Amino acid sequence: MRFRAAVLREPRKRLAVETIEAGDLQPNEVVVRVAAAGLCHTDLEVIDGQLAYPMPIVLGHETAGVIEDVGSAVSPKRRGERVVLSWNPHCGHCFHCERGQPILCETYVANGPQAVQFDGTTRLRLGSAPLRTMFYIAGFAEYAIVTDGCAIAMPADMPLDRACLIGCGVMTGVGAAINIAKIGYGDAVMVIGCGAVGLSAIQGARLAGATTILAVDRNRERLALARQVGANHVAVVPDDDAPAIARSLTDGRGVDCVLESAGNAPAFRLSAEACRTGGQIVWLGKTGVNEEVAFRWGSLMGEKRIVRSSYGGARPARDFPRLARAYLDGKLQLDPYLTRRLQLEEINAGFDDLKAGRGIRSVIVFDR
Repeated sequence: MRFRAAVLREPRKRLAVETIEAGDLQPNEVVVRVAAAGLCHTDLEVIDGQLAYPMPIVLGHETAGVIEDVGSAVSPKRRGERVVLSWNPHCGHCFHCERGQPILCETYVANGPQAVQFDGTTRLRLGSAPLRTMFYIAGFAEYAIVTDGCAIAMPADMPLDRACLIGCGVMTGVGAAINIAKIGYGDAVMVIGCGAVGLSAIQGARLAGATTILAVDRNRERLALARQVGANHVAVVPDDDAPAIARSLTDGRGVDCVLESAGNAPAFRLSAEACRTGGQIVWLGKTGVNEEVAFRWGSLMGEKRIVRSSYGGARPARDFPRLARAYLDGKLQLDPYLTRRLQLEEINAGFDDLKAGRGIRSVIVFDR
């Protein structure tokens, strides 16, 4: 089959909308007609050359659409399903999968840097050349080919331009609060960085029953949005002394949990300073893999627990429908995230906004 996709040929270059070709569908795969795909910072890291992948490549991993065709081993009843795509296929039987850590699946980790399908092949082509697939999805295209288990059914009334956000940013943030931190009723929580992941962490903390939620960001507009989705205190960095505010809200202790989603060295250091003794820190953001981050040793003392989480402990088949239902029931806000809806040809403008820190999420929509 032939269809249009936004192709990155070299790092630090603009994406170009080109016609590509996909090979034969494998028995355990489905073809998804993409309806919406969000622009994520991880995509931008590939564009900027911070995250190295073979090229040319089709980016995009925060994706929703409708199943249009299925492989021979997939139930034909799945045709027509509205789905959100998970970027974490896993084998289910390797060392890490058997220990409940599918994000560390050996096949997933081995094939991911090669930007291939989960079976190790490169079935997308650009002319006569192989075309790589980011995060097993390649969502910035009219169609995506994924393994059956990565296409998670949505309620029929779930808007797909909101649903796509569940596939990465929302799952990562909400899941960090509920699945990883296991925030409890009455807890005090700080969230550092109020982009899509941070706003979702705030909502996860609210849904888990936290009664003190302190949002920290350098952008006052984002802090206003943080209040809208559940934060009841805010701090502007570097103007405010965020650790002091955290202590003032907790009888001098510091917060029970810090969810960091800014992805820079000052934010990591702040997370350690604001957490109480015996509390926990969940790092969601990331810096360059070879970048060093220094800490005041005393800030790490006192039985603090530090966890790095990439996907919020996601069990997509369980969590994606729950998040969709929470949105439909009015308990999870997603509408404020959508800054711009773009056509595929406008994708570079969306990444310009993302790099400049404008808005929360731009979403590519495919009108048919």
